[in-house]
Amino acid sequence: MNIKTDPIGFFDSGVGGLSVMREAISIMPNENFIYFGDSKNAPYGTKKVSEVRDLTIDAVEFLLSKNVKAVVIACNTATSAAIEEIRSKYKQISIIGIEPALKPAVKLNRKGQIIIMATPMTLREKKFKLLMDKYKNEANIISLPCAGLVEFIEQGIVEGEDLEYYLKEKFKGYLDNDISSIVLGCTHYPFIKKALSNVIGKEIPLIDGGFGTAQELKRKLIESGLLNDSKEKGNIEICNSINDDKVIDFCYSLINFKI
Repeated sequence: MNIKTDPIGFFDSGVGGLSVMREAISIMPNENFIYFGDSKNAPYGTKKVSEVRDLTIDAVEFLLSKNVKAVVIACNTATSAAIEEIRSKYKQISIIGIEPALKPAVKLNRKGQIIIMATPMTLREKKFKLLMDKYKNEANIISLPCAGLVEFIEQGIVEGEDLEYYLKEKFKGYLDNDISSIVLGCTHYPFIKKALSNVIGKEIPLIDGGFGTAQELKRKLIESGLLNDSKEKGNIEICNSINDDKVIDFCYSLINFKI
């Protein structure tokens, strides 16, 4: 049996991690992918850390039952809450996490504030505080908790008046100041880039960690000799804890959604 052809597992609290898996598909189209979204328990960002940790372990167990060769925790909140324990528990497999893409935002060296949009839990966790400390002397960084935003996207609302009103309220205190860039610190948020640009202006860079995570995944697969060398386009399987055809169809549509 050729382990190289085994699928890569992706996990998120709902549909958000698809923004990361899209990037992986674009640079490794011959790989097979299986995605598990836990929309039944979304959002994770307002839950207790222990609850998120348990849900993440359950999701990884599910993906391992599908014989995946690597796992991507494509959720900032789950990464913050559980990545250390997951890596310790499953040493036999590469586990790739994600964190807000602050480094590329700082490297832009643009005038103004860097605003990090993320779930309340991501912003509270030690992992995020260490990231902030690392760059605090290089840029003016503002953390912006966005409770409620994941729910819009989980419901299929990625544009429109209600979403833009929510975003205007969130950015009310910042639009009169210079904004250097906005870091999308939740994998759901790339799907609302258009609505966000309508509110804050199209000239402000919107940065997410999807492509960097996909590159790290590819590097790990090459390093471990597990990159699929098939010449055929890979398969994509999507599973969700809400076993509903509408949710699954929505997930497949997001893979081809123009961000």
